[in-house]
Amino acid sequence: MPGLELSSNWKILQGRLEAGKKAEAKINGGVKRQRPEDPKFTRPRPYSRGPKATGDNSIPLTKERKMGSSMSSAPVPAERHATLAKDHDIDPSDIHAAFDHSASSSAKVLPNDARNDEINAGLHPTNKPGKYLSLDCEMVGTGPPPHADHLLARVSLVNYHGQQIYDSYVQTPAGTKVTDYRTSVSGIRPHHLLPDTARPFAEVQRTVSDLLETRVLVGHALKKDLEVLELKHRPRDVRDTSRYSGYRIESKGKPPALRKLAASELGWKIQEGEHSSIEDARAAMGLFRKRKGEIEGEVVRKYGKGGPGGAKKKEQESKAGAAELGEDDEDGEGDDEEEDEELETLDGEDDDVASKTGPVQVKKKRKKKKNTRRK
Repeated sequence: MPGLELSSNWKILQGRLEAGKKAEAKINGGVKRQRPEDPKFTRPRPYSRGPKATGDNSIPLTKERKMGSSMSSAPVPAERHATLAKDHDIDPSDIHAAFDHSASSSAKVLPNDARNDEINAGLHPTNKPGKYLSLDCEMVGTGPPPHADHLLARVSLVNYHGQQIYDSYVQTPAGTKVTDYRTSVSGIRPHHLLPDTARPFAEVQRTVSDLLETRVLVGHALKKDLEVLELKHRPRDVRDTSRYSGYRIESKGKPPALRKLAASELGWKIQEGEHSSIEDARAAMGLFRKRKGEIEGEVVRKYGKGGPGGAKKKEQESKAGAAELGEDDEDGEGDDEEEDEELETLDGEDDDVASKTGPVQVKKKRKKKKNTRRK
């Protein structure tokens, strides 16, 4: 049959091809020749794992660069800066500042230097407060077990450069008994609160209130600190690092611990034993300085623009309205002159808002509404 004859020929052909392959393998020493690839006939494989984009902002998704992570630290070439400046009419220095965060962030890092700390020294005789003051308090427990009620035991303030401005132990109010000194955390011992060591609560409260009166208050979880001081502060003049959204990413929206933030953001080891309110206040200031622009931006978005004590304008408008109604007396005519005062700012405090010629050293501001004390 024709079909059987075709099958037989095909078998003969296969045998000859197989014999040719074996003979070729013996000649080449058993090494199979590879045919050179012609780039014209090489087709790219879909979904290749090779390198993809090579643009300025292209970063492979490696362990160091996870999906959704920030790309702001990617280096941008100088020619890319020049192109952006030319196409969008932007100052080249502004573009450089926007892309190069390494130098600016390292310059803002505050050193954890406790060599000049003077415990219980009261108001420092030479260090200047400036515009920003960071506050931290140590507390002891009172009341029945588990002694959850707080009493102020120590209060500390540092300026923008972490220099000590105020530190004092605080006497326990008359008729109140400390039931838990929390020494392992607070560092407070019974003799620290005795009259010959500590200052009266009213004196400490008055000094802290006067220092904060015209300034921006910095700190971490400030609610409890202000409660034990029985003070209030204008919300638009509070910079609480525990409420900054950028510091809540790792804690998934919850208030982050100061100890963890100091380690991850500043490289500091704090609160490993007994706490120091000076060190904690300095750590909060360091965290604020590192993200000052972003934190101030959140405040502006929430409260609008304006300097410390933005409520002063409303107070003046209220006085003006009272004067129109004839309610103002002659004694109030000189109030505005009496309220003028010099508020000295420190180097670096206004870097983000000052002109490019350099930071402002002294600004004249009006005295703001005084802190209200709870009764």
